[in-house]
Amino acid sequence: MRKQFSLLLLAAALVMPMHAQFWNRLGDAARNAAENATIHQTERLTESAIDRTVEGAENAAVDATTDAINDSKNKDKKGKVQSQEPAGWTCPACGHKGNTGKFCNECGAKKPEGDGSWTCPACGAKGQKGKFCTECGAKKPEANNAAPAPQAAPAHKAAESTYAKSDFVPGDEIMFEDDVVGEQMGEFPSKWDLLTGSAEIASVDGKTVINLTDVSTEIAPLMKDPKNYLTEAFTLEFDFLGGSDEKSIFCDYIIHLKNIEGEDVATVDLNGTASGWVYTSWITASGEQREHRAAAPAKEEEWNHVALSFNKRALKVYLNGSRLVNIPNCARPQYFTLQRSHWADHRNLMTNVRLCKGAVPLYNRLMTDGKIITYAITFDIGKANIKPESMTEINRIAQLMKDNGDLQFEVQGHTDNTGTVAGNQRLSEQRAQAIVNKLVEMGIAANRLSAKGMGQSAPLADNSTDEGRAKNRRVEFVKK
Repeated sequence: MRKQFSLLLLAAALVMPMHAQFWNRLGDAARNAAENATIHQTERLTESAIDRTVEGAENAAVDATTDAINDSKNKDKKGKVQSQEPAGWTCPACGHKGNTGKFCNECGAKKPEGDGSWTCPACGAKGQKGKFCTECGAKKPEANNAAPAPQAAPAHKAAESTYAKSDFVPGDEIMFEDDVVGEQMGEFPSKWDLLTGSAEIASVDGKTVINLTDVSTEIAPLMKDPKNYLTEAFTLEFDFLGGSDEKSIFCDYIIHLKNIEGEDVATVDLNGTASGWVYTSWITASGEQREHRAAAPAKEEEWNHVALSFNKRALKVYLNGSRLVNIPNCARPQYFTLQRSHWADHRNLMTNVRLCKGAVPLYNRLMTDGKIITYAITFDIGKANIKPESMTEINRIAQLMKDNGDLQFEVQGHTDNTGTVAGNQRLSEQRAQAIVNKLVEMGIAANRLSAKGMGQSAPLADNSTDEGRAKNRRVEFVKK
């Protein structure tokens, strides 16, 4: 019996370090044993009683061991109990946990489609959530740890497709452009005049922007003749950061097209949210007042592109390549202003404003000059990735080449003199090649195209002025 009791104590000692609650159980068992010994001290334990005691101790040891193992799963290496995983989804870009909306609370990245689970490439186990496979322990593939590039690519392709189908024709010659590069943070934007309110240069995710800070702030571009510079055909474009219905972050822009007396010929009021709208009012050539309202869904918490075209009497407005407004009869404006809405809770951040004279048909330009000069194919600053809004012009070039099967082009990239000569040369070569690759992807035979980077070697205008540098940043399609 003593031998069996010793084994009982040894079994208990082995599990003691595994869980603190075992000590309490052991103490209770000892007190109960003492009481039983006092009451039944004259009785001898039978062999069956000992067996039952050993069995009970074994069960207690098993319970304590199980509890210790379960609790150890919730402890870190220092013995501290870890908190449970927060509800919500984990951002694949920055790793922030517990997000509940469509965008990461930490870095703003969009929620990935699906439940974010992954399939182990080693054993094939599906539905994995953590960094390691629960079946075989294999590490989560790096491609799944990174930002969801496979999801971003289709969105970019969809945007390209929308622009490629758009009937917006960007102007040929830049009259005014402001990408706010080089501006000082907190200062008033240097290429604009302030009519009402307040504005300043700000930075959002590394992008320099104009922030219309006060309610009803209105700004106008600085021009030589500030109230008479719009031609009978022109295009106006700019980018704005979309708001969020879910977060109650709104943005609202009013484009004023004015006559020389300062009266509104047309106003375009754009609410830039996913459930947004565009309200347009205009005066016809005969002086009648008219208005129109249409749905205008913007991309939430992303950059959106607005484009407006006026041709003699026709006024059209586009959002991200889709036409929202098509007015056939509008009085001619002489100048424009941009204004923030009167709503106090709105956010108005904008950049890349560009005003151009109306476009001449591509074939006419080609026959007259032997080449097509375009400013409508744009890239991110210092990079060679083509912006989706460039697809409108690229699609027109592709269609021209499809309609004229013997037409061949040397695609030339040109820069201004900002930066180094070598850097500009390399960048212009990369951009020219990117355009060639895109046209080939669209079905143009590669032997009909060649790419050439010109860098800053062939300026069209004086690089000492903003207007001159804007004209020098261009793409030329030279007939071969």
